[in-house]
Amino acid sequence: MTDEGCTRRSVLGASGASVLGVGLIGLAGCSSGSKSSSPGSPSAGGAALVKLSDVPVGGSVAAKSAGKPVVVSQKTPGAVTAFSAICTHMGCTVNAGGAQFHCPCHGSVYDAFTGAVVHGPAPAALTAVPVKLVGGDVVTG
Repeated sequence: MTDEGCTRRSVLGASGASVLGVGLIGLAGCSSGSKSSSPGSPSAGGAALVKLSDVPVGGSVAAKSAGKPVVVSQKTPGAVTAFSAICTHMGCTVNAGGAQFHCPCHGSVYDAFTGAVVHGPAPAALTAVPVKLVGGDVVTG
């Protein structure tokens, strides 16, 4: 891979790998090699994505993790999950906002709390992004 980031082929290959349980390991090779964290990162190790209070219960919001789009959802109070916002069909960015993520390009729909495909053409679930609560923030980790 090049220093310019992910190729379409590497992202699509990594998406398929997540179905086999490899998850984010396949995406690790897509970085430019530099480690960055967002300003104000909590000292507990992860980068802050959003404030928990900004994620509606039963809904979702868009965020960025290391410059890449992610979606964060809260099914019940304090039960947060996050996923890559990159559609597994053609690599478009899905829209957050409710209990489902919608891909504006070809109509794929994902469950906001599991990342599972509700309606295709997406071939696989969204890749999970590990998160935890630190104070009032949702952070990677």
